[in-house]
Amino acid sequence: MNDLIAEYRRGVLYFDAGDPIEAAKILATVLDEEPGNAEVRLWLARACFASAQLHRAETHLRALVDRDPTDHYAHHLLGRTLERQNRGREALPFLRLAAAMADVPDYADAVTRVAGKV
Repeated sequence: MNDLIAEYRRGVLYFDAGDPIEAAKILATVLDEEPGNAEVRLWLARACFASAQLHRAETHLRALVDRDPTDHYAHHLLGRTLERQNRGREALPFLRLAAAMADVPDYADAVTRVAGKV
């Protein structure tokens, strides 16, 4: 268990250091061992998003939103992931929901940006 925690921390450190590809590799192995761990899944989704592994990010984010529909950040990041795949119509409901759940300027900006394109 301690090794798993160390690997998780190492994955987060790689992400924070600007290496999302390596972070995703590490965090994927941690998630294999702890598939129900939402925190690990979110960090992995962020690493996938940051390294343009958008289909992988989408898969993880959909699992997070399904698990916890009140997770505004997962909704926002899923919307952004869909936006980056030029799927604005699909992105907009997730972005709007995130903006409705939390008063975060980036959320409102994303809604405005995507709504102006669809």
